[in-house]
Amino acid sequence: MTHTVLIADDEPNIVISLEFLLQQDGYRVLVARDGHEALETIEREGPDLVLLDVMLPRLSGYDVCQRIRQNPAWAKVRVIMLTARGREVEITKGLALGADAYVTKPFSTRDLLDEVRRQLGAAGS
Repeated sequence: MTHTVLIADDEPNIVISLEFLLQQDGYRVLVARDGHEALETIEREGPDLVLLDVMLPRLSGYDVCQRIRQNPAWAKVRVIMLTARGREVEITKGLALGADAYVTKPFSTRDLLDEVRRQLGAAGS
């Protein structure tokens, strides 16, 4: 079964590299460039995992994560917060809002891919 990953990030260079990396690893990849688009895509496509940038236009990644966790229909969606904000307070906030993992930029693509695999394995699907 092919897993679907939504990349919610507004930085084109990151989106392009992550999209390529994930597709090479066999994932179906969707892209959202702001928080509202991310929620619409989750509603429409039901991804297995969301790579969620904190600093998104229109609706922050924190708000998107919180809305994902408030919707029982999305309980199985795994969320990896992906951000340049790596201070302990931001990591704690992301995890408190329901993120499954927190990866800071710049990141190792190998480490990120390992985390995606780990989260999808933990999802049990």
